[in-house]
Amino acid sequence: MIRNDALDRLPVRHAVPELLTALEERGTAVLYAPPGSGKTTLVPLALAGLIGDGPRRRVLVAEPRRMAVRAAARRMAWLLGEEVGEAVGFSVRGERRTGPATRVEVVTTGVLLQRLQRDPELAGVDVVLLDECHERHLDADTAMAFLVDVRATLRPELKLIAASATSDAEAWSQLLTVLDGTGPAPIVWGKGDVHGYLVRFAAPPAGIRPAHGTWVDPAFQRHVAATVRLACEAYEGDVLCFLPGTGEIARTAGLLADLDADVLQLHGRAPAAVQDAVLKGAEPGGRRRVILSTSVAESSLTVPGVRIVVDSGLAREPRMDHARGLGSLATVPVSLAGSTQRSGRSGREAFGVVYRCWAEAEDGSRARFPSPEIEIADLASFALRAACWGDPSAKGLALLDTPPAGAMAAARSVLTAIGAVDEQGRATERGLRMSRLGVHPRLARALLDSAPAVGARRAAEVVALLSEEPPREYGDDLAAAWRAARRGADGYGARWKAEARRLERSVGEAGPGDRAGKGAGSRDGSGAPAPGGEDAVAGLVTAYAFPERVARAREGSGFLMVSGTGAELAEGSRLGSAPWLAVAVADRTARSATARVRLAAVVDESMARAAAGHLLASGEEVHWEDGDVVARSVSRLGAVELADRPLRDSADPGLVRAALLDGLRREGLGLLRWSRESQELRRRLGFLHRVLGDPWPEVSEEALLDRAEEWLEPELSRARRRADLGRIDAGQALGRLLPWATGEAGRLDELAPERIEVPSGSRIRVDYGGEQPVLAVKLQEMFGLAETPRVAAGTPVVVHLLSPAGRPAAVTADLASFWREGYRAVRAELRGRYPKHPWPEDPVGAEPTRHTSARLRRER
Repeated sequence: MIRNDALDRLPVRHAVPELLTALEERGTAVLYAPPGSGKTTLVPLALAGLIGDGPRRRVLVAEPRRMAVRAAARRMAWLLGEEVGEAVGFSVRGERRTGPATRVEVVTTGVLLQRLQRDPELAGVDVVLLDECHERHLDADTAMAFLVDVRATLRPELKLIAASATSDAEAWSQLLTVLDGTGPAPIVWGKGDVHGYLVRFAAPPAGIRPAHGTWVDPAFQRHVAATVRLACEAYEGDVLCFLPGTGEIARTAGLLADLDADVLQLHGRAPAAVQDAVLKGAEPGGRRRVILSTSVAESSLTVPGVRIVVDSGLAREPRMDHARGLGSLATVPVSLAGSTQRSGRSGREAFGVVYRCWAEAEDGSRARFPSPEIEIADLASFALRAACWGDPSAKGLALLDTPPAGAMAAARSVLTAIGAVDEQGRATERGLRMSRLGVHPRLARALLDSAPAVGARRAAEVVALLSEEPPREYGDDLAAAWRAARRGADGYGARWKAEARRLERSVGEAGPGDRAGKGAGSRDGSGAPAPGGEDAVAGLVTAYAFPERVARAREGSGFLMVSGTGAELAEGSRLGSAPWLAVAVADRTARSATARVRLAAVVDESMARAAAGHLLASGEEVHWEDGDVVARSVSRLGAVELADRPLRDSADPGLVRAALLDGLRREGLGLLRWSRESQELRRRLGFLHRVLGDPWPEVSEEALLDRAEEWLEPELSRARRRADLGRIDAGQALGRLLPWATGEAGRLDELAPERIEVPSGSRIRVDYGGEQPVLAVKLQEMFGLAETPRVAAGTPVVVHLLSPAGRPAAVTADLASFWREGYRAVRAELRGRYPKHPWPEDPVGAEPTRHTSARLRRER
């Protein structure tokens, strides 16, 4: 019997006639209905004609989570007074409950994508309702894009509804442009919550450190637990507390262990019996319940009895380090849309209250909507689906957000390496088969390539472990986790066994055509050895799935992945003594230089070579290290060095030359032989470039290093090591930079003379090391010279006039002025110290000399 009383209490019933009219007239619609309004349960029944007077249709409802799929199907069946599997059924990966009379089938978006790729026309389906579009999961966005394409090209009669619980309906309306050219899809607005709720802010105490990675300050978790206690004291009813992850749920449950209530933990990995018990509600007269939940309870679920919501304000989002091939989770503030969704859980059955564990002033700084997964996640699965759909670039797909170019390039690189797409990005036959397996392309590759060596059953069991990470209590050893899952009677073990059976059926016994020799494994096509033990099997399958994460032990501690990222095990891990690992799960926070290994298996070098053969390379490595050229013949698996052999004089001359240039750039031109003449030539050239510019060369360190290949040849190409650089005459090499072609080189001694002849006949060296050239000469040798000597462009030299003992007496760039104004003071000061030397009153008219007055008289 249909429960009309319950249906009549759902506010969305008032919007159903408008929705049905929009579908009949336009074919698509956007349904906006706030949380708790019944859009997930009443609307599909009306669309299928199971309630009301509408025509009978077959309706497919897509939900983002398995828990929501089961809950929605159970709720709709209850409203009809039936069991699940009759008029209303569901399908999730590994489980299907439908029958010949099923008119409404609830599926995950992942299952919907699999069906679309097997049967793009969705034969027999009349209406597809994509629920919770606002959550912006990648599978949902992809399914929507494919469905829009199906309506445009194959089935224009297929009805399509995008259902959202937040106010982003306009964007979806624009995306679902109606085929008849009448513009965007109509928006049908449903009414809000039945009962409403009161919001209270519970700001945390000062000193709480912000979350990073998956770490949340324990002090904040204590604050959330305290807020739950406060709510229990102030109000009646069950409490639904939102926390970012299972770790925080477990720790908060511990903090509430003494609470007079049943503390339940709800998350995607919770056993089905626990999930069902939470969603069924408490027995009449039973104890109060406190349900600690991840975001799985944000939407599509009604948790009976809940009157209070405690929102930690935190959520988890995926992050992908495309350069290292490492995924991780980031703890972020929940968006405004997400907090509204959470709050709505409190007012579904009666007026509720919401405690938000942050300051009210912080609301303005929160994002309006959650980050679209397409912008932050690994896109390998998306890229393979797009390629199989016939649009490798995804540019023709109806997506709200364009996939980032870098992420798509990284995804195509992975798909090319495993043989899923060709060089143009088109799906291969192997790629089509991978896409049908319903797992990440990396795992599909592992299943196909390891099954011939280890058997389909064992390969499927390990891939099932990798497709849903085992509970942390299983440990970090994948082989041990495999054994634990086989023994386990928990919810994870049941799901694992079902998934393993599904994968085994899907792959069967892989034939030779699926072997790594088709370009995805070892380069010689030999494949991997066929290991017998479970440890070896787990290692081989994991290595095939994540070849970039094969890691070798470093000297000292830790491991180095072939991707170049360091990896550390937890203290006390039994894997620490292994020479090689295949890392299944690892994450690296922005603050850490190394990745943390969460799950790994032991492998040996032969397995590593087989799985990561496309990263195997051998060749010469010549570089500058520890002050000299180091030349080796090296074999590498990515960043991991397998073997090396020193090279003597047989190293590639071009590589040696490049290493020597690198050494010069690192350590400077002091590696060359700089005689006094070489240094003076460089200073003279520097002066000429400064005052005349081109064609005189710049000879700064940076400029000479930039032109090193020009002026250091042919000596550079003949050099093999540091000592050979030290034998290169830098002055001779510098001469190659002189402007010989213009003839200016011949004027070097004219423009910047190395020495200047002074009145005494001495040839005095000019110092060009400063801003102006300097001539340091004894004062008596300059008698008779009225004007300052000049060099290039009429630049006066700075004359350092020295005493007879060679000590500075005066400095001038204007000799005539000095004779007139400064000489008299110098003469008065020095003639008493040096009485044997001439100190005439008229220096311009006096005879210059290098000697004493007596010797000057004798020479006359």
